[in-house]
Amino acid sequence: MDEQPPVVVLPPSPDGGRRVTIHGEPVGTAYSLFDVFEFLHRAGLPAEDRAIDDPELIEWRGGGPYDWNSTA
Repeated sequence: MDEQPPVVVLPPSPDGGRRVTIHGEPVGTAYSLFDVFEFLHRAGLPAEDRAIDDPELIEWRGGGPYDWNSTA
């Protein structure tokens, strides 16, 4: 299975925000998990606590769901 998860959260930028795409389309910049949940909710995807750990739903790049500070 080589399919990419529908949600991709990119590495933290210098300001701590992480760009988010859903189905390849940019949906905004998240500054916390609450923002990620809001993007999921707006897209009609599961927006519950366990969703953040589902690798079939979200691909976290440059750190996991609790990494919000840039390493740059």
